[in-house]
Amino acid sequence: GLLARRVEMLEELAGEVERAGGRALALPADVTDASAVKRAADELRERFGRVDLLIANAGVGATTHALDLEPDEFAQVVNINLLGAVNSVAAVVPQMVEQGSGQLVAISSLAAYRGLPKSGAYCASKAALSAFFETLRLDLRGTGVDVTIIHPGFIKTALTSGRQANMPYLMELEDATQRIVSAIEARKKSYAFPWQLATLVRAGMLFPISLYDRIASRNSFRE
Repeated sequence: GLLARRVEMLEELAGEVERAGGRALALPADVTDASAVKRAADELRERFGRVDLLIANAGVGATTHALDLEPDEFAQVVNINLLGAVNSVAAVVPQMVEQGSGQLVAISSLAAYRGLPKSGAYCASKAALSAFFETLRLDLRGTGVDVTIIHPGFIKTALTSGRQANMPYLMELEDATQRIVSAIEARKKSYAFPWQLATLVRAGMLFPISLYDRIASRNSFRE
């Protein structure tokens, strides 16, 4: 089941899946529309019988200094990155619990761990996404539904193309995708990569605030 706003892209991807011997259903919808996401999930269950895995991957970013803060822009990022995932989970989790099996996957970010310059909306949305899925993991213990939170670093995608800033340990999309798939198949509770950058970010959580501020303020990785 492939859900996104871009119909042509969905149909192209569905064709690729089918040519490889799989079955695919294109489900054009906006993740911020809870009713549309629910209808898509219902259609998928009607065609395929059940949903075993949800990957909440829709995400956008914004590079905005605090002095240029735009509430509407901030809300759009939160609506897609966080509420889009909430809508997706709500559309599938009751049936997963009923069938006694399933897996919920969030594609979060290493930006969820601490704030970064000019990244208020993105960092806030990813931090909230990770916390939301951690709560799901606790709530769903014993139901047969597993929860996986993925925290990637910098990956060569449309979100990172054209940036002038140095992006440490920038990964090729294929390599990153393989790592994500492996973590999902292993049903890991949490997976952060690449390990070099993940280690630095986690260490940053232990830094005194004054030290972290000096280091983080030197770079705006999102420009």
